[in-house]
Amino acid sequence: MNELFRSAAQGRFGRKVKHERGAKIPVTLLTGFLGAGKTTLLKHFLSTPEGAGTAVVVNEFGAVGIDDALLRTSSDETVLLGNGCVCCTTRTDLQNALRSLVIERDRGVIPDFRRVVIETSGLADPGPILQTFATDRALGDLFHVELMAVVVDAATGLATLDRAPEARKQVILGDLLIISKADLCDAKALAAMEQRIRALNSRAAIVTAQHGVIDPQRLLESTVERTAFVAEAEHSDLVRSFVVADDEPIRWPIFARTMETLAALRGPDLLRVKGFLDVEGCTGPVLVQFVQHLAHPPVELTAWPDGKRGSRLVFITRNLPEAQVRGLFAAVKALGG
Repeated sequence: MNELFRSAAQGRFGRKVKHERGAKIPVTLLTGFLGAGKTTLLKHFLSTPEGAGTAVVVNEFGAVGIDDALLRTSSDETVLLGNGCVCCTTRTDLQNALRSLVIERDRGVIPDFRRVVIETSGLADPGPILQTFATDRALGDLFHVELMAVVVDAATGLATLDRAPEARKQVILGDLLIISKADLCDAKALAAMEQRIRALNSRAAIVTAQHGVIDPQRLLESTVERTAFVAEAEHSDLVRSFVVADDEPIRWPIFARTMETLAALRGPDLLRVKGFLDVEGCTGPVLVQFVQHLAHPPVELTAWPDGKRGSRLVFITRNLPEAQVRGLFAAVKALGG
């Protein structure tokens, strides 16, 4: 009976929201290899009007929290996750820290905050951190990962990318790539760095930091142009990216079954999947996100951001060819009638 008098604000996937994050607290994940300049960049951001009301969670690989000490005077609230890598040994600490921030804010123990920045260890794999927000439903109800910003060192970054798979994966998964220490390099070196990271990730926005300074607004929201994703060349480490697009509405059971099959057979190789779907029966786009075998709850937005309907799904995969993914979608669609 309630279905007959359903609120216009309710959709197939729950309450429709205007923006991706709805009423959730936006999270910026700031990553980059050791010595890339993350803390310098973050300290400047916190000193700007845009950085006001930011809570900071710092992870350091070491017994002494140097970055934590540097940032404590800049933020209303800083939490140190020390002596381990947030991508593996301290994920529970990360979950507890985020919950504690909300509880203490609600109790008036700490000042109010409007966003959270998580500065990871330089050795961190961002994938498991994204998984944390998918596996912990309570956490996912409170927070929304708005942006993954990756800092790369213009002075030594090329060598780092050549030898460190962690650094390459950080760049591949990033939404915003920040070339740091530009003041220490000439134009030729900067061009070489931009060319290298563009080859790894052609969809991300790229900005250059001078003395650790960028437009602070760039750290507040994703700047990826969702309507202009371009398929990327094959990367090292067998990582590649491609886009699956369709102008026709898709039936949700077909999409869900396809992704269930992909996750069951190749979950570890689905590094990140994100995009908008034009689902039959939904007026607005349905935002979907996957990290390996884990799916974030789908969210229907109230309107299409660019006014143009159509499904656009970005895959970042390891050793999983585009043709096989497209073939699976076609096969499940054909079997489903």
